[in-house]
This record gives sequence, C-alpha cells and structure tokens, in this order.
Amino acid sequence: MILASCAKTVKEDPSNPSPARSAEEELETFQLEDGFKIQLVAAEPMVEDPVFITFDEDARLWVIEMRGFMTDTLGSEEDKPIGRISVLEDEDGDGLMDKSTIYLDSLIMPRAIGFFADGVLVAENKALWVTQDLDGDLKADTKVLLDSTYAYSGNPEHSDNGLLRNVDNWYYNAKSRLRYKYQDGDWIRDSTEFRGQWGISQDDQGRLFYNYNWSQLHADLVPPNYLSRNPNHSPSTGIDYGVAQDRRVYPIRPTPAVNRGYIPGVLDENQRLMEFTAACSPLVFRSTLFPEEYYGNVFVAEPAGNLIKRNVLSENGNTITGNDPNPGKEFLASTDERFRPSSFATGPDGALYIADIYRGLIQHGAFMTPYLVEQTVARGLEFPVHLGRIWRIVPEGETTRAMPKLSQASNKELIDFLSDKDGWYRDMAQRLLVESNDKSVKDGLMDLASDLNASELGRFHALWTLEGLGLLSEDFLFSVLEKSSGLIQNTALRLLEPFAQASSATRSKLAQAMEDAATEATEQEALQLALSSYALSAEANAKVLSATFKEHGDDPLIRDAMMSSLAGREYDFLQKLWASSDWGSQDQTKEIFLETLASAVLKNGKPSEVTGLLTLANAKELGWKENILISGMSIQAANLKGKELIALKSEPSLFKRTDLPIDENRLDMLMRIFSWPGFVPSEVAVSENQLDEKGMQQFAQGRQKFLVTCAGCHGSDGSGATRMGPPLAGSEWVLGDERRLAMILLHGLEGPIDVAGKTYDAPDILPVMPSHSTMDDGSIAAILTYIRNEWGNQAPLISGRTVSKTRLTTQGRVYPWKATDLNEYIESLPPADTPNPNL
Repeated sequence: MILASCAKTVKEDPSNPSPARSAEEELETFQLEDGFKIQLVAAEPMVEDPVFITFDEDARLWVIEMRGFMTDTLGSEEDKPIGRISVLEDEDGDGLMDKSTIYLDSLIMPRAIGFFADGVLVAENKALWVTQDLDGDLKADTKVLLDSTYAYSGNPEHSDNGLLRNVDNWYYNAKSRLRYKYQDGDWIRDSTEFRGQWGISQDDQGRLFYNYNWSQLHADLVPPNYLSRNPNHSPSTGIDYGVAQDRRVYPIRPTPAVNRGYIPGVLDENQRLMEFTAACSPLVFRSTLFPEEYYGNVFVAEPAGNLIKRNVLSENGNTITGNDPNPGKEFLASTDERFRPSSFATGPDGALYIADIYRGLIQHGAFMTPYLVEQTVARGLEFPVHLGRIWRIVPEGETTRAMPKLSQASNKELIDFLSDKDGWYRDMAQRLLVESNDKSVKDGLMDLASDLNASELGRFHALWTLEGLGLLSEDFLFSVLEKSSGLIQNTALRLLEPFAQASSATRSKLAQAMEDAATEATEQEALQLALSSYALSAEANAKVLSATFKEHGDDPLIRDAMMSSLAGREYDFLQKLWASSDWGSQDQTKEIFLETLASAVLKNGKPSEVTGLLTLANAKELGWKENILISGMSIQAANLKGKELIALKSEPSLFKRTDLPIDENRLDMLMRIFSWPGFVPSEVAVSENQLDEKGMQQFAQGRQKFLVTCAGCHGSDGSGATRMGPPLAGSEWVLGDERRLAMILLHGLEGPIDVAGKTYDAPDILPVMPSHSTMDDGSIAAILTYIRNEWGNQAPLISGRTVSKTRLTTQGRVYPWKATDLNEYIESLPPADTPNPNL
C-alpha cells in the first residue's frame, strides 16, 4: 500500500507548468488533514476518467468511466459510444484493486448507476436503462430502455444524475425532477422537487443533500414531495435550503485555468481560487472509522481548486448549518493541478473513497470562455486524457473494517445490520431485505421496530423495510406511534398517512393521536404533525394545525408545512383563526400567516371564498387583520393576471370605500381580477414611475419571499425591528444603485450603517447581516424589486440577470461588506449599463 507524504512546494516549469504525473508522483502532492493517510486504490489503465463510484453488497467497486468527456477543447468525442462501467475487485484484501471487469461499454457519456434486485440501472445521454447480468460474470447481458427523457439535454453539467436509493425506497436524482421506485417487479416513475446539479447524498434520517457549482451545500429539511402538494402556495423554505453559506476555498497551488479567472476577485494575488466555482458530489459521511467528530460531516469536491472541503453540520430545531472546522486549510488539497475529485463513496471498510478524473480540462465546452481556452492550451492542460485514479482516506493507526459479502448474509444477519453503527450497512441491508421480497422476515422486523431498547436508527430502517415489503399494518403502526417520540414518531406518522386516507375510522384514530401529540411536540415533531395533518378530516386538520401554530408558528418552515396540508382548505382555516380569541392581539407572525392564507385563497379563486375574504375585510372599522387582507390581496392580484376572472354577483362594497390601506393603482390591480354584472375590468393604467405587469408579478413573488426571509429583521412593514435590522422604507440603500443592493444580499453587511440620517449599529441592530448567496438569482431579484416598491419606495425593478451578473463580477468576495468599503467599491465601477466585453 502506498501512502502519501506532505505536499511539496510548487515550482512551476514555465515550459510545462502542470505536467501529468504518475499516481505515485501525484501521491506526493497531497496535503491532508492531520491524523489521516491517503492510499491509492486504482489507477489507469485499470480505470479511466472516473466520474462516479459506488460499492455493491459484495464490496465490489463500480466505476463510471466518462471517456468521451472533453477529450479536447471542443468536446468532439462526446457523441461517441466510448464510455463504460467497470467493476473493480480487491481479491487479496490489501486495499489495492486487482481485477477489473467491464460490466457495460459502448455508452455515450454515462453518468449514474443504481443497484436493484434484478440488475443495475444505467444512465447515459438521453437514456436510462435497466440492465441485467444473467450468468453471474459481472457483464451485462440485457439492456432495456426505462426512460428516454433521462439526461435528455446530454450536457453533463445540466442533466439528470445520481440514482440515489433513499431510505424511503425511492431513487432520487440531482439536476432532475424525476424519481423511480422498483416494486413487485415493475418500475414506477414519479415527479419530485428539483434538486441540485452534480451528485446527491442522504443523511441518517434520509434528508437529501446536493449542491450547485457556485453553492457548496444545500439540503431538503423535509421528506420529499411534501411541500409541493398545495398548488395555491409556493414554499419559501425547507426545499433547496442553503446549509453552508461559506463559499471560501483554500487551494495550495495557483489555479489560473478556471472559468472567468480574469474577473477581479475570482483569484487572489497568488492566482489561487477564492471561492467555489465547480462544487459537486456532496457526501454525508456516515462511517465510524473516522474519529467521532467526523460522523455526519459532509465532504464536497472542488475539482477546479484541486481540493476537498469538509463541513461540520449542526442542527437547531428544524434547520441545519454547515461550517468549515478549519478555515484556511482544506481537508484535502493537492499541488497537482490535474487532481480533480469528482465523486465520493463510503466503503464497506469505513474508508472515504475518492474518484479522481485526473486531467487538466474539466469545464464542459458549452461554458468555456475564450480566457479558459487560452489558459488551457497555454498550460498544456488539454492532454493527456483517459487517465484516472481512485484514492481512499483512512485514519492513521486504525484498522479498517473487514468487508463481508452481504449477498450471502442470512435474513437474521441482515436484520441485525439494520442497527449497524455505519450507514452503509444499514442502507444496504434494507435494500437487500426489501428486494428479496421474502415475507418471512416480517416478525423479526416488527420486533426490531417496536423494541424501545433498540437503536433509533435500527427501528427507523426496520419500519422502512416493512414499508418496502408491503408488510405494514395500521394496528402495528399505531402501537409504534403510541410508544415513540422524535424520529420514530415522525416515521410512524408518515407511514400511517395512506391508511388514514383509505379509512375514516383510521383518520379519526390518527386525528386523536395527533391532537394529543401537538400540545407538547418538539419543533421536529411539530413539523411532521403539520405535514401529516393533510391526511385528516378538515375539522381535525384544523385542530392539529391550530395547536401547532400556537406553539411553533414563528418557524417559517412549519408555516410552509401547514400550508402544504391546507390545499383547498385555506379559507375555512383562515375563518377559524380570524374568530379565535388568540388572534385578537397583533404580532408579526400572525400578520405573515394571515397574508399567506389570504394569498392562497385568492389564487384558488373560488368565488364564494373570495367573496368571504372581501366581506371579512369590509369591517366598519379597519383593524390590523382587515388591513392585512386588503393589502395582501392587492399585492398577490398581480400573479393572477391572465387567469380566468373571479365572477362575483355584484360589486363588493369594499371597493367603494375611501379609507383603504392601498393606493388607486393597487386597488385597480385588485379589481381587475374580478368581474360582476355591468363591470368589465380594464387594464391598469401604469404611470411612468410604476412597475409594469411583469414587474408587479415579480413584486408579488418578492413579497412572499420577503415575509419568510427578511421580515424577521426588517419588519413586515419595512420599518425595521429593534435589536435586529434597520428600516427599509425610505432607505437610500434600497433606492440607490441596484448593484450595491444586490451585493448586500449576496455577501452580507457588517458594522454601522446610516439610513435616512440616522446611524444604526450594534446593539440596536445585529452586528452582521448574513449573506444570502445560496438563494437563486430570481428569488433575490424578486425580493429586491419588492422592497424598492413598497412602503412608499419607488424604483425600477431588478432583474435576475442583474443579480446573476453582480454575483459573477464579485466572485471572490467571501466576507460581508462594510458600508464604507461597499460605497467605495460602487464608486469605482463604471455605470451600470456599461457592457463588459468579457461576459
């Protein structure tokens, strides 16, 4: 076994600044976190261009070799069937692979594999195949098309990949809205939320983690397909949640050959990458081989910076935050510019395995700038190709775990593995038990799931194994629910939902259990109660959600979960809250949720319900609830433009009042979504300084996102909040240069700030406004457009393109701005409409 030493100082030869090295030479270039060693597992010619690795149940390493990817700067071989999938075996147990078998070749840009009972899912350009090895020689004998839409664009940076088998027995993908399930010999194809770019992983609870090339770590805080159930509401949190705000990376060598390296701030004074630009393949590390503090860490590859980032996760209620434990030094970095980590796997031995595509050129041709082409050619990085290495990292002084052949394990042994200390064994045992379809395991699984002394994760996997085998009963689930809390309670609720939907008696029994649980639920339990309540009757649903809101309504994620369970029931629930004694007093959380409910009712468009809203709002004296209804409806009316008019029997008397909390333009916007006898809505007369129709739609979307993301610090009315944030109404920072405003959201702001002649500083406000860089460009643009045109503010809309360009031109800004520095930077820029020839 070959071990690494410390990285050598880079002294580039101008004539050959980045030579291709042998695996043994590359090994000398690594700088690894203390206490670990890196070992070579395989190298060319055994593997070439590895972009994905995973282990099967018998500890064989499967490798996707994308041999057609960018073999020159034009990508001229990407349409050729030269990709393949190989299976590597370590026959003598020394950690080095001894044997390679080509499972399937003649593939065009293969990118994902997934194991299932009878074979292997294989994805290539524009095809997802079901393949089978019928004679046990590790070579595919059949290949049947499952889905011709998979990876349809062909672009490896922007098409489906992953095929991660989640604990819920579905296969999930990155850069995709597709998921698949193998059940009773057939494949089920379903839609799901869109996730990430390249690579996908799960934690112990089955929460999905993914990323984008510019944002290193995102996750879903709720199980799949929950928050997308209500067509009348778009959630603003919980899905695609930015876990790690930190974008800083620390290469140990110059990295000039990165896209847009010419932009100030992309590279530092030593020509080293400043922030993520090619983040991919996040892996939640669920092995106990490493020291205890590494369990549950997330490793992220940055091939453009020749490094691997380690993130330590912490949980606070229902949110997850990732932080770099050693700022300034990466978990693994190399002085070899051709070290390109592209994929990770946790081995059955507990080690961390790394696929290193080992090449100079990694940017796809569709996105190569002239600058990068020039750098690539000048530095000799186009060639050679068809190299590749696989490495593993293990702790110094530790013995790796023996790797059994789980295909030969008995049912009892597999059930025991469901409680294993390592996630790889739990996941694999569940898959094998489900796919065996052996119903005789029922009693053993039920014993484990109901054993209060067993490990929580063992019980968790036992429940999902029973689900996969179709062996669950409502009586058994109720028995588990009654005795459990936390993760097991939440899982029992999820699994009881289909039973409740099929039986009114079960609905009633579940309702009582949920009502009892709601009064003392933790934040995590309250979240699942809110999500599962949709399976109850309308009356029971309202009781559970009322109790949940009373205790946890200040959590935006729980409010989104409530909305997901209220599809079509929003008006009835709004009425219940309106009449509740708890809603006599005003607070910001109630304002936000009331407006959210009213917006959903308006979007649903039932005339009787909308008429009811207008009636509620038309009180003799307008109080806070009435004002929220009127203002909220007038804003969201912009989103209904072009939809069928809501037909009313007569003109609402509300529209005749002169004391409404909205101006004529907003009132006209609201009125034009209705019709009544004698009234034909006219187009809004947009004045020169008002937003056009597109701008009003963006404004309406921005309001909803603002309420979740910004109102807690700046107030739902933009007046600021004590100890939190300064006002936005009348703020020169809001109304001024749009690039400056975008930079504040992208990078954050710290220290004192002057707003309308008053200085705000800690402790009157928070010392730092955090970065919101993990938000997409469209969401940031919508929020900024909203705050620039509310509370008396009036300024042009901000487009997603403006935010995107600002994000691009300020790459490398990894710390919050100070007000003075930001103003100086803005003054140094050319006018906003000056074209940049490099973009």
